[in-house]
Amino acid sequence: MDDLLSDALRQLLEDQCTPQLVRAVEAGQSPGELWAQIEESGFADAMVPEEQGGAGLGLSDVFPLFALCGSYAVPVPLAHTMLARALLANAGVARPQGSIAIATSSGMAARVSFGAVADWVLTGVNGATVLLPVAEANAERDVFPLDATLRWTEAAVARAQRIPGTHDLEALQACTAAAQLSGALMNTFNRTLQYANERQQFGRPIGKFQAIQHQLSVMAEHTFAARMAAQIGCHSAMATPDRLRVAVAKSRTCEAAIEVAALAHSIHGAIGFTAEYDLQLYTRRLHAWRQAAGSESYWQEVLGEELVDRRNGLALDLIRATTDIHQGD
Repeated sequence: MDDLLSDALRQLLEDQCTPQLVRAVEAGQSPGELWAQIEESGFADAMVPEEQGGAGLGLSDVFPLFALCGSYAVPVPLAHTMLARALLANAGVARPQGSIAIATSSGMAARVSFGAVADWVLTGVNGATVLLPVAEANAERDVFPLDATLRWTEAAVARAQRIPGTHDLEALQACTAAAQLSGALMNTFNRTLQYANERQQFGRPIGKFQAIQHQLSVMAEHTFAARMAAQIGCHSAMATPDRLRVAVAKSRTCEAAIEVAALAHSIHGAIGFTAEYDLQLYTRRLHAWRQAAGSESYWQEVLGEELVDRRNGLALDLIRATTDIHQGD
C-alpha cells in the first residue's frame, strides 16, 4: 500500500512539480494549477475518514508522502493540508476547498510556513483553534519566499470557524516539518553523491578522494538517522502524533539539516550557491524547515523536561517509550 501511494504521488510530482515551477512559485506565480492537480488526485483527503470521502490513513501510512513533499520541494502545504483536513473531519467541521497551512501564533498574528501560498491557516487564537482565510489577512513576506507573517483584524477572527476540542498544533506542524526535512535531506545527499561521482578533478571523480568520501559518509549518517527519526515522529495509526516522538523527530532532523546543508555546499563548491543550480532549492528548505515549529534546541528541552519529570524512571525507559515503533499505539 505504501509503495502504491508513494509511486502515485511521485509520478504526479515528477510531472507537475518541476524545479522550474518551484522557482516560478517562489517568484510570485500562483500555485493554483499545481494545487488543482493535487486536489484532483485525492491526496489532500488521504487522512480523512473513509465515511467522509477520504482514505482513512494514519500518520504512519502517509509518512512517505510527507517525505516526498520535501524530496520535490513542493511549494504548497500538502502535508499540512492532509493533517488539517483530518483534524477538521474528526471535529465534525466542514472542510473548505483549497490548501491549509498549520501555524502556532501569538494573538492575531502568526508567522506561517507556506503562508504566502496557502488559502487557509489553522491556528490558535486566545486559547481556541480557528480556521482563518489568508485572503482576509495583512501579509508580510518572510525571508523564505513561501512563508509569511499574517495578521488578522479582530473582526476577521470573530467571524472565523472555531474548531471544537484541544489540539497540539505545534506538534502537528513540527511533525510535518520533520518528515519534509527527511525528504529534502535525502534529495540533497543523493544530488551531492551524484555530483561527486561526476565532477572530475586531477583526472578522476572528486568522489574518489578520501576527504570527499569522508564528507559523504557523514552526510549519509545524518540523512538516514534523520529519516528514521522522522518515521518515529509519524508513528501513529491516527492523525495525531505523540508529542515526545515528535520531539525526537524534529530535534534529530534539525541537527541533520545544519550538517548536511553545510557539507553539500562544501562538496559542490561555488556552483551550489548559484540561483540557477537546483541544490539551493533544497538547502534553503533545510534551513527554513529547521526553524519552523521550533528548532533542535527547543525540542531537546521538551525531551529534557520529560526526563526530569520522570524522577523515578530511567533514561532508558524514556528512550524506549519514544523510539520503539513496534509497540502498540
